[in-house]
Amino acid sequence: MRSVCVSPPLLLCACVSLLLPCSIAQPPAESDTYTECTDGYHWDPESKHCKDINECETIPEACKGEMKCFNHYGGYLCLPRSASVIPAPEPPNQSEQNSCLLGYELQGDSCVDVDECEQDTHDCQPSQECFNVPGSFTCQCPEGYRKVGTECIDIDECRYRYCQHRCVNVPGSFSCQCEPGFQVAGNNRSCVDVNECEMGAPCQQRCYNTYGTFLCRCQQGYELGSDGFTCNDIDECSYSSFLCQYQCLNQPGKFSCECPEGYQLHGPRLCHDVNECESDSHLCTDGQTCVNIHGSHKCVDTNRCRDPYVQVSDNRCVCPVTKPACRDVPFSIVHRYMSITSERAIPSDVFQIQATSVHPRAYNTFRIRSGDDNGDFYIRQINNMNAMLVLARAVTGPDEYVLDLEMVSVNRVMSYQSSSVLRLSIYVGPYAF
Repeated sequence: MRSVCVSPPLLLCACVSLLLPCSIAQPPAESDTYTECTDGYHWDPESKHCKDINECETIPEACKGEMKCFNHYGGYLCLPRSASVIPAPEPPNQSEQNSCLLGYELQGDSCVDVDECEQDTHDCQPSQECFNVPGSFTCQCPEGYRKVGTECIDIDECRYRYCQHRCVNVPGSFSCQCEPGFQVAGNNRSCVDVNECEMGAPCQQRCYNTYGTFLCRCQQGYELGSDGFTCNDIDECSYSSFLCQYQCLNQPGKFSCECPEGYQLHGPRLCHDVNECESDSHLCTDGQTCVNIHGSHKCVDTNRCRDPYVQVSDNRCVCPVTKPACRDVPFSIVHRYMSITSERAIPSDVFQIQATSVHPRAYNTFRIRSGDDNGDFYIRQINNMNAMLVLARAVTGPDEYVLDLEMVSVNRVMSYQSSSVLRLSIYVGPYAF
């Protein structure tokens, strides 16, 4: 390569760079008899190498007209006289020149490949990669690029639909992304379902994985909140007043029924009276009898006979005819006890009265002798031997009635009349159960 500055007429100066063909004599294989050289060179027997011929000196009028002769290796140039030539560095001595093929260098007695990539003597573009080959090199585009002219252009892999869901192109490569609820599979292209339940889904109670998402569910007694994750307790007691016979208690995820004092839960919702007399949980003394009533019990004296009556058996008092005070009172009084619930349907049969002994010709009538001041009861006579006490009005407890139910026996043939009393203590419980 030589640089020539040409100054033509009209004072126009331009600098031109001329590529001058360069011919370097390749020394032939060493031989004592070989003395031929290529054109433009002659054999120098002293140095035993081919030397350049200066044609500008050996050829008369090598350049004619206004042209000036410029010698160079293996030839000469004719240029305007105003041109100035900047000579290239002198070629190395022929003895020092590389006798190896292009792309190789002499190391010792051997020709070794030159790694242009390692020595950075290649002309690959910055976007290209240099690969050394024997005697030369190649410029290749990295993976994910294609060569367009001398440049490496990124390949848009997303155009080829490599991804199942979404593709994101990046310089020299691409990445696959999945929709929510999925994750990239091992092949980096397909999308597989994510089991959110195993990855800490925010369900408060139960989690069910579905394709691409998940569902939250609640246990019995809870309902799913508006956020889809939280489980809120259901207040079952607020839905119905018939869940429990007495009182409903709401609890987390469930409810329970309670009974008042003196009752116990029978099954999930019903209340049954506790029989304190049978369970020995009463406080009656030896001289008293325990009478169970709804929700509680009563302790009554074992002997309830009052003068002029005398006790003849359990709960039975008799007024002897020998006592003057017994003439105008019933002959006998029998004590009985019973309990009924509040708000009982009316009319309602409460107690059946039955004569224990009757004279064949006697006629019996039944009536309420005392204790029914408000007319809450009445007697319905069934026959000569039986009658039924009927509740006529609704009653609400706790309350207590002591009714003297009298049976009057009349024997007209013998002009005889007598009566006996059933003293019935009725305890009305505080509840309708």
